[in-house]
Amino acid sequence: MDNKVESALISSLEKFAAASGQESGALQTSLLEVFNQDLGFLEKVEAFDAAFDDYPAFDELREVFFDLLMINFFANDMKKLDEDYLDSEEWAAIEEETIDRGTELLNLLLYINECHDERIKPELGDFLKEFLLVEEDEFQDEFHIYEDLISNQQLAESSIEDICSHAGMVDLGDEIRELFVPFMAFFHQPKFSEEVVTDLKEYSNNSEFDIAVYALISKFNSN
Repeated sequence: MDNKVESALISSLEKFAAASGQESGALQTSLLEVFNQDLGFLEKVEAFDAAFDDYPAFDELREVFFDLLMINFFANDMKKLDEDYLDSEEWAAIEEETIDRGTELLNLLLYINECHDERIKPELGDFLKEFLLVEEDEFQDEFHIYEDLISNQQLAESSIEDICSHAGMVDLGDEIRELFVPFMAFFHQPKFSEEVVTDLKEYSNNSEFDIAVYALISKFNSN
């Protein structure tokens, strides 16, 4: 299992549990076992879903953790497969099977990996313009998905209170609605911060989820 993925998963579960008054140990054990299993990707997805089905109090995290499962596949499981596996008919079938799974978090985690490779600090403008290429004509789908981040980039330089307040006042697009606050919180403070967690607990309208996703992203970035 990839070290960054493991750290992000554990931190996110613990923070969600603490914020919601749940016990996360059993689900953590189940998920770590799934992530470490030597199975095909779809078999892992089946075991992953079974683990979440057993602990419905954590279901809100299912799809963002699916993104972690995907990142772990790219970082770890791919080492055992052919170099051109992602171009194979088998992978195309997997993509079709899982097309409705996961969230836009996957793009941010891939961007963080690229930042680590290039030894640069993650920045919102760089994520939008250089990684997602939202200003290029052929990437207008990404522009529309991330339009709320594009038009509110200044919030990353403000405060968690301002980020949460703004999120509650505007009509955010479907793809980014749930992730707007944790994405902005991450670019506000890319290194995990208990102060950010405290502010999210105070100001967020969905504090358990926002804290968990912020912890996931920032811990992934810290390793």
